[in-house]
This record gives sequence, C-alpha cells and structure tokens, in this order.
Amino acid sequence: MGESRQELLAWLNNLLQLNITKVEQCGTGAALCQIYDSIYQDLPMSRVKFNVNTEYAYIQNFKILQNCFAKHQIERLVPVESLVKCKMQDNLEFLQWSKRFWDQYYPGGEYDAVIRRKGAGAPAAAAPAPVASSRTSGAGAARRGTTPTTAPTRRVGAVGGGAVSAALTQELNQLKETVTGLERERDFYFSKLRDIELLLQQACDENPELEKDENGLIKQVQAILYSTEEGFEIPADDGVADDQETF
Repeated sequence: MGESRQELLAWLNNLLQLNITKVEQCGTGAALCQIYDSIYQDLPMSRVKFNVNTEYAYIQNFKILQNCFAKHQIERLVPVESLVKCKMQDNLEFLQWSKRFWDQYYPGGEYDAVIRRKGAGAPAAAAPAPVASSRTSGAGAARRGTTPTTAPTRRVGAVGGGAVSAALTQELNQLKETVTGLERERDFYFSKLRDIELLLQQACDENPELEKDENGLIKQVQAILYSTEEGFEIPADDGVADDQETF
C-alpha cells in the first residue's frame, strides 16, 4: 500500500523545498516535473511554470513531463486530462506512483531544488514549510490551483500572549486541514467498498447459487466487508433515528 497523503506531502515539500498543502495542487504539473528533474536533472525547469492558475498553463507543464517520460522511456501514461482538474483521487494515485518510481531511481546525493527552478516563475529562495500550513496562503493557492513556493508569513504578536495565540491558531488550522484530508480519504475508500458491495449483490441476484456456497469467493469477500473490530457496535436501526434524520 502506498504512502498516505500526509506522508507524500511531507516528502514532496522536503525534496522540493515547496509549501504544498494539498495533493490536488500537483495538478499544475510543476511539482511533478521537478520530482523527475531530481532524478534525471535534465528537464528544462526554466520553462516549468509554478505560479499559474489556468488549465492551459498546467497542460504546458505536463507536456514537459511527457517529453521527459518519452526521453527516458518511462512506460507510464500521464493522465493529463484528469490531473489538470486538480482532483484529489487522480493526483493522489499518480503521486503515489511517482514516489515509488523516485524511490527506485533517485541517484542519491543532494538536490538543490531552489537553484534548479530559478527562472521558472518561482521565487529564488523558498523556505521549507510544514505539510499542513495555515490557511492564509496554502488554502488560497489550492483554490487557485497554483503551486505555492514560499512559506506563509505568520504575524508575531508584540507580547508573549499574542505569540502563543498565533501559535495556537496555526495549530488549530493545521488540525482542520488534517481532518478535512482524512474525511476525503475516508469517503474515497468507502465509495470503493460500496462499489464492491453492489457488484457482489448484482452477482448474487443473477446467480443465487453463489451465495449458498459458504466457502466461495462471494462469502469470503462479504465476510471481509461486513467484519467489525472488537468492541464496535453497529447502531440500532430504529424508527426514532429515522424520524430525527429526516431532512
């Protein structure tokens, strides 16, 4: 199983000295280009645009990435049309694959990401940033689709109490970002499990004999789908709950 979203963001920001707060921001293509530049160091990074927010600009970045794949005979299709939509699922899957590729082919040694992307529409000096930063710049960049390259500026209070308050606010924003990401991942995997359940139900409707085989594949998959952890109780399905949940 691939790395989690938070693990991937931590690795990406550390490698590229960026401040990416959401996997969806990889849909600009800029960070993906530099991942492969860290391996081959021959991508024209001066042509890779970081501070852009249009699909046309994203596609230009992905053309550079596709040329890299062709040059180095990387047998993997780059799903440009889906990635440039900046959706979490598509970008998460491609970033997970790219991380596995990087683990296998990265030559080692130091990679100066800031120097390599000079002239690529990014600031010359980008400070390393935490994975989930405050909403002041990270969330705004995510909405615009840009790849942020500098850490957000935090206002320091004039007195000790102000500094503590600012730190607590930042920590709260980080927790909110984390919860939002976890909820998206939960919904993503739940929808896949639901699709599997529907396929099993359809197969049983078409051939009722499948469900009678206690040692068959259908029963084994259902046992996994409907298993619960020790101590977990499924909420009772009573009339009162139905009345309360009417919208």
